[in-house]
Amino acid sequence: MHTILFNTLRMNNAVAGFSKLSKKEKINWIANEYFSNPEEAQNIIRNYWNSDEKLQQLHDEFIENTITNLYIPLGVAPNFLINGKYKTIPMAIEESSVVAAASKAAKYWSTRGGFKATIINTEKIGQVHFTYSGDAEKLTEFFDQLKPKFFSETQSITKNMQQRGGGILDIKLKDKRSLLENYYQLHATFETKDSMGANFINSCLEQFASTLKEEAQNSDLCENGESLEVIMSILSNYVPHCLVRAEVSCPIEELAEKHITNPQEFAERFVQAVQIAEVEPFRAVTHNKGIMNGVDAVILATGNDFRAVEAGVHAYAARNGQYASLSHAKIEEGIFTFWLEIPLAVGTVGGLTSLHPLVKLCLEILEKPSAPELMQIVAVAGLAQNFAALRSLTTTGIQEGHMKMHLNNIINQFEATDEERHLIKTHFKKTAVSHSAVVEFIENLRK
Repeated sequence: MHTILFNTLRMNNAVAGFSKLSKKEKINWIANEYFSNPEEAQNIIRNYWNSDEKLQQLHDEFIENTITNLYIPLGVAPNFLINGKYKTIPMAIEESSVVAAASKAAKYWSTRGGFKATIINTEKIGQVHFTYSGDAEKLTEFFDQLKPKFFSETQSITKNMQQRGGGILDIKLKDKRSLLENYYQLHATFETKDSMGANFINSCLEQFASTLKEEAQNSDLCENGESLEVIMSILSNYVPHCLVRAEVSCPIEELAEKHITNPQEFAERFVQAVQIAEVEPFRAVTHNKGIMNGVDAVILATGNDFRAVEAGVHAYAARNGQYASLSHAKIEEGIFTFWLEIPLAVGTVGGLTSLHPLVKLCLEILEKPSAPELMQIVAVAGLAQNFAALRSLTTTGIQEGHMKMHLNNIINQFEATDEERHLIKTHFKKTAVSHSAVVEFIENLRK
């Protein structure tokens, strides 16, 4: 009784100076504070360390307060024919059947012309958010005079990027007073070539903000008591003009295969399924989640920021005022076409791409793509995933295949022996898989 009370009291106390503790001390504290068997917790934590000390230290330094590594399986999906070239796509994801579905879709389309991918634009966005209480016309005149200075005073930041063909594309003053009192923006667009460009963009924006404040103080902008105040400077993860398109198409009769005995009926049903996702947000969210299964897996494998990509893609899905499908399908003159357009801000240099050994390996598997090439690969992975899901949903149903893949997880959960594993898999080749059915079968085996 006293022990339970003591532990409860301890867990409700804040810990001081945690970040200054050594890795060993942090682990000891976690183990003793939250586990009834601290030794077992420590063993689990240590089991996931890399045996190469230097490599482990590298991983420790990716984030703060690191205690161990969380493994996410890294798989590959081969046979992706993209713009006439075969690719094997690395995918890091914890959900079963995703890599299998992508591989299946890749193989299916490889004999039907493959995937076509095109870059529509590669423009990134950043903003300086500020308030100004004076006359809007006065501010506009001031901005027009100041605009060249924004470019000249960022020269030291943009020099290397310009050498690679990138840099600041444009800076606009935007009046946002209809949204908030006295609210304005410097809305800047950038080309960052093969880097995602977050640090570059934010450095430019901070310099814009500094120039804006300094010049405002030395002008007549605030001479009658008006105030100009910079609130913040930050890139946007919404990049509606950094777009890539991925597409598959073929004559309807070529859609035929084992599960598609009536290709016309399949094509019509498929188009209807997409149309439902275009008009029904509850379906659209799950539909787009399936696309992101493919997108996120490649983004993660290549050391890119999947949270930024997710945020930007979902914002794009709601750009017309209602959340809707990112993919589209049509039948025209006997040709079936399925495509998507998504915004993707990715990089192949900088950040984890040059530090994480497995990220470097994944980029090598992809034959060291440029950022636009990676955009195409990621979009194709998303489209393949979506095609595989919709094909299952409109033919055999998604659950049968999904549960078969899930069988391994259930078997591992019960720590089945090799013999048990063989008997379970044999039985469920002809029997529908459900969690309760597998558990029951295992329990009967062990009686």
